[in-house]
Amino acid sequence: MTRSPVSRTIQEVMALLAPMVQWFTRIPELRATYGSEICDFGSGNPQEGAIEGYARVLKRWADPQEPDWFAYKVSEPKAQAVVAASLRDYVGIAFEPEDIALTNASIAALAVTLRTVCEPGDEVVIVSPPHFLYEPLIRAASASAVRVKVLPETFDLDLEAVAQALTPRTRAMIVNTPHNPTGRIFPPAILQRLAGLLTEASERHQPVFLLSDEAYNRILFDNRRFASPAAHYRRTFLIYSYGKVLLAPMQRIGYIAMHPQMPEREAFRVALMAGQIATGYAWPNALLQHALHDLDPLRVDIEQLQVRRDRMVDALRELGYELHVPEATFYLMPRSPITDDERFCEWLTEEKIIAMPGSFLELPGYFRLSLTATDNMIDRSLPGFARAMKRAREV
Repeated sequence: MTRSPVSRTIQEVMALLAPMVQWFTRIPELRATYGSEICDFGSGNPQEGAIEGYARVLKRWADPQEPDWFAYKVSEPKAQAVVAASLRDYVGIAFEPEDIALTNASIAALAVTLRTVCEPGDEVVIVSPPHFLYEPLIRAASASAVRVKVLPETFDLDLEAVAQALTPRTRAMIVNTPHNPTGRIFPPAILQRLAGLLTEASERHQPVFLLSDEAYNRILFDNRRFASPAAHYRRTFLIYSYGKVLLAPMQRIGYIAMHPQMPEREAFRVALMAGQIATGYAWPNALLQHALHDLDPLRVDIEQLQVRRDRMVDALRELGYELHVPEATFYLMPRSPITDDERFCEWLTEEKIIAMPGSFLELPGYFRLSLTATDNMIDRSLPGFARAMKRAREV
């Protein structure tokens, strides 16, 4: 038998990603077909240009201040200090600059951390619905994913299911809070009980590391406060991306922050650097690191996102859609009025509306809408949502 030119691991990843890749590939075709009439709720892309001040910051720092301004960089000490100070202020944990590994956003941070802690045969518990890249990243780290579904009524962590999922092979757990796509902020009481489960599993079998994916931890609605899982569990890697709060997803900068009380802290400082090299030199480019002091305070207009959330929730409910009010992120998850959410999203496409089927996110029977769509897109879309609901009722 002739060996495939593509490795088995990548073949598995290709199979996992095939529906999502096909969906993303189609979006440019829809834009070309419908032009300015398209209503793009598909993903968290900026639809109105860069946020206020973002381009000015990059221009300011693009002027070299030293001969090696654009030379090879790892984690720049000034950028590490910015992150540590920001985290101390925001989550109340005394992170040290040397415990910050700057990465090219949170996906790279997850990939590096998983490669650093996992070995073949290890298991990584993930919360379902998960980010669609979690399992490919886990597979690439030679581990396997074990799913724990959120509670259907509240979208909270199902702690009983977590307890059952923890085995002698469990090496890590990924928790995404605020949760994409549901917008749920896992409360401190739940996180404290989760920490107890992970501590017990670590003492009984092997150390279990928590990867706390907090890419949306600064996009909160209704004056809510955020609690980091790192406040409750010392074997936590806090994972973050600036791409969400700055609404600049392809300007790739984020970080891994090791808990200052992690028992393995000293070993991981060196190991994470090796992991970044093995993951294809997974550091952010020099410009973004130099600019981080001025980028860190910038924010997408959260008040505007909240206004859009409220308007869309009210309008869709009036049209007969069922949906909860997200506490954070910039997504809505309405129920599909027919069982087949992919088919319903096709109907929306015919109305020039791009929405992501919930089945792509392991939440069949729902569809996801991004609030980064413009106000004009919302205006144009509502009659289309009404016609799609009428069509569903006539089936």
